[in-house]
Amino acid sequence: PVVIDLPSDVSRAAVENYSYPSDIAIRSYRPNVTGHIRQIKKAAEAIAGAKKPVIYAGGGVVISGAHKELTALAQKTNIPVTLTLMGLGAFPGNHPLFIGMPGMHGSKAANFALQETDLIISVGARFDDRVTGNVEHFAQNARIIHMDIDPAAISKIIKVDIPVVGDAKNILQQLNSLVESREPGDWNAQVEEWKEGGIFSFKDSEEQIKPQAVIRRISELTKGDAVVATEVGQHQMWTAQYYHFTEPRTLLTSGGLGTMGFGLPAAMGAAMSHPGKMVFNIAGDGSIQMNIQELATISLNQIPVKLVILNNSWLGMVRQWQDLFFGRRRSSTCLRRRPETCGDCTTPQTCKRPYIPDFVSLSKSYDIPAFRAERPDQVEEVLRKGLETEGPVVMEFMVCDDENVFPMVPAGKPLDDLMLEG
Repeated sequence: PVVIDLPSDVSRAAVENYSYPSDIAIRSYRPNVTGHIRQIKKAAEAIAGAKKPVIYAGGGVVISGAHKELTALAQKTNIPVTLTLMGLGAFPGNHPLFIGMPGMHGSKAANFALQETDLIISVGARFDDRVTGNVEHFAQNARIIHMDIDPAAISKIIKVDIPVVGDAKNILQQLNSLVESREPGDWNAQVEEWKEGGIFSFKDSEEQIKPQAVIRRISELTKGDAVVATEVGQHQMWTAQYYHFTEPRTLLTSGGLGTMGFGLPAAMGAAMSHPGKMVFNIAGDGSIQMNIQELATISLNQIPVKLVILNNSWLGMVRQWQDLFFGRRRSSTCLRRRPETCGDCTTPQTCKRPYIPDFVSLSKSYDIPAFRAERPDQVEEVLRKGLETEGPVVMEFMVCDDENVFPMVPAGKPLDDLMLEG
């Protein structure tokens, strides 16, 4: 983050006849944007010789506006595509070549493909540890092409074979003119086998609301034509897994810093800047309380944010780690009112203590309509009421208390060491 502190006399000064310059030159920042043609030709040759290629793309594609060029490359070569959290939307989530998000909570298809590939075509991604898992065991048999505008990012974490420094859009335009068409083969069949049953899947329930089912239904009802902001936690990962982003800049989420409280202000900004566009903020009952006072701003200005709260009465991601890696020693993660005699919440499903706060009552105190679903058969009704309500609305779903985000690669493990259930 960058903080610019302006003296009050500067911020209050009047400026006359100012026009924004068409070109800006900053001595300390002069990035190469074209990409070296010799390196791009090497990349094209590597793609032609690969038997098991994978495209691994990130937020740089979104920033560059290179989503059409990325799709053209994938379709011309029939190479499977995996997108980082920050890259979701840069390639259609419903495209047959899409294999999901990679990494700690990535899909089996994406993680297995990265481990088995002989060529990674990385575009605008930085190989962070949430994607690579144990770097010593990451893609051991692969050559790596890395396209990035920042030369400092290349070979910073993973040693690459063919670096291409420049803007993703410019590089992909040149690369697309050089690569040869490629028909689907055995590699595509293997990837489809890993995708069998869906990129992500979960066990639905007729008794409890599953958070994945809520997000999947939002995706179906909006047909992916919405801007979705998230807070940080389990709901963020479920959104990345089960909402099909088909266009860039439709997911607003805090990836690098993972900042709880990010989603509500981000959704407000999106709704103000895109009148008429449906905007959601998908939140957990913990993260939403970081900036919940902004409900006042939303109400007073009638900012039409559709706020979805997946309420499991826990700080869910912390509780998940406590359960999986710390012997279920739960501490300071339960958001229900507890008497002094309360134990370690070993039976969350039968817990009847009131949760804190009552989001429906709180929303109504801000003069914002609010609806709650407590059973699976109420989910559809609440979603439809929320979508039909003009202006801001809060939809709360009392989801399964102990649902975890899977798949999961434990910290320090290789990508293909997947936990598929608890």
